[in-house]
Amino acid sequence: MEDKKALWGLKQKLLRDMLLDRDKFNEAIALCLEQHAMIHSSGLSQLDRVTFEDELWSDLDEKNFRTMPTPQDETIAWNLWHLTRIEDIAMNILIKGEMQVINEFNWLDLLNISVCDTGNAMTDEEIIDLSSKINMQELRRYRMTVGRRTQEIIQSLLPTDLKKKMKPDRLQRILDEGGVLNVEGANWLIDFWGKKNVAGILLMPITRHQMVHMNESMRLKKKCQGKK
Repeated sequence: MEDKKALWGLKQKLLRDMLLDRDKFNEAIALCLEQHAMIHSSGLSQLDRVTFEDELWSDLDEKNFRTMPTPQDETIAWNLWHLTRIEDIAMNILIKGEMQVINEFNWLDLLNISVCDTGNAMTDEEIIDLSSKINMQELRRYRMTVGRRTQEIIQSLLPTDLKKKMKPDRLQRILDEGGVLNVEGANWLIDFWGKKNVAGILLMPITRHQMVHMNESMRLKKKCQGKK
């Protein structure tokens, strides 16, 4: 696991350099897809190796999926919801300017929840409430659907797209659609994304941000299982 994480980190640094080099566009896109695939289920890209998400789901029961070990923690459910909502928003609104996956189908009904924001400003009570209600298997399906759409969008990018800045109307759409709440603790995301170009979004949040929360989820899994 640690060796695999270290290799992923080295490749992430390489990706950052490649995205800045117009002559390495095709290599950069291929590496971005590989990095993204490793933080999703192997079923997404039909990988013949175990991904970080595969390791997380292995032997994960519903109790540990929903448990907040201490008030200083979140839950695995919240982490997966949070990183998937951010991926959905960043790829489909910011980069592509199209409809979010969550709005294309009755996902909220299937997920058994009513909130659709990223969860950045949630209190512990709200995190616990979300985690107790969300349908574990439907979250896996929603995450797979978002990941598949992301790979399609990445594959459709052109070299000239990478330096494009985020459009103000798309940033406003995120607020209008409730993807990010316009409250302290959440709306800083709009300013953060507004300073990035497409290459920057591919690095953070599409790859690195997901790895951060995948690591956090693995830590929570071990904590819930009583492992060091």
